[in-house]
Amino acid sequence: MVKLVILYKHPKDEDAFEQGYVNSLALLEKMPGIIRQQANIVLGNPEGRSPYYRILELYFDSYDNLDAALRSPEGVAAGRLLMSFAGDLVELLFVDVFEDDLSKET
Repeated sequence: MVKLVILYKHPKDEDAFEQGYVNSLALLEKMPGIIRQQANIVLGNPEGRSPYYRILELYFDSYDNLDAALRSPEGVAAGRLLMSFAGDLVELLFVDVFEDDLSKET
């Protein structure tokens, strides 16, 4: 499994950012192959305020599926919208995911 992690830094205008975020999220969610998503609001870090404001994680079965989603018409449109409102505030990461279900261990 892989995920696309989108890290959003603190915007100067939170209201304008939130409008762009909601609009881009609607497009991102239409990308093919998403099997799970997590939208997060960052509360802080051990030192206080984190440099990040929000984190969005979109999970895919494989890197090929992630790549196809980003190249899809929905992915291209979402990327353009994302860059238009958060270009200097956003960082994208491709992450290989390894999970253990520790709740099932005795």
